Amino acid sequence: MEEKVKIFMCEDDENLGMLLCEYLQAKGYAVDLFPDGDLGHKAFSKDEYDICILDVMMPKKDGFTLAQEIRSINGEIPIVFLTAKTMKEDILEGFKIGADDYLTKPFSMEELLLRIEAILRRVNGKRVKEVAFYKIGNFEFDTQKQTLTLGAQVSKLTTKESELLRLLCSHANEILERNYSLKTIWGNDNYFNARSMDVYITKLRKLLKDDPEIEIINIHGKGYKLITPEPVE
Repeated sequence: MEEKVKIFMCEDDENLGMLLCEYLQAKGYAVDLFPDGDLGHKAFSKDEYDICILDVMMPKKDGFTLAQEIRSINGEIPIVFLTAKTMKEDILEGFKIGADDYLTKPFSMEELLLRIEAILRRVNGKRVKEVAFYKIGNFEFDTQKQTLTLGAQVSKLTTKESELLRLLCSHANEILERNYSLKTIWGNDNYFNARSMDVYITKLRKLLKDDPEIEIINIHGKGYKLITPEPVE
């Protein structure tokens, strides 16, 4: 039997918390609900979860503080903030801490479910497989030696180029989300890292240009797509 995805939820509004908990449990998730940040922190330290849903305004300890403590325990776990705040500064603060998403109250439970499913697909379902070798059209990509080979021509890749190409290969003919790749390779999606990634994308395009059927295209507002005539193996 497949193990259920386990959700950590911290929400001080008892009625909302119970409604969300019952709804998500009915959708097949396991949910642990805590009414304040202190209790939440103690519980998170003792158990393992797949995703966190945190109210921002809570007694004893607010959601931003709790998120920072959670990040010190598990730097990879996805976090969704729930808040009545609509100020841009508060939303930016949540993303600076490392939020994966941010929902402003009131919201529909269906919307929360869709956000959770999207995050889990990206974070869990799209983890890069530890593949040592890829065939990209006429190219051969060795992820361990960090080389890209076309016939007798061998190009040595930098570590960042190799990591980015590996991500593109694992999402071949699919959209590789920009923020996901930034967080995966650089650890965050700030302006300077985003500019660096654009430079590496340009370099990879130049390396792959000798096979006209291979292309890395921009998907406006979303990310990139590695176009290949056949599935990458």
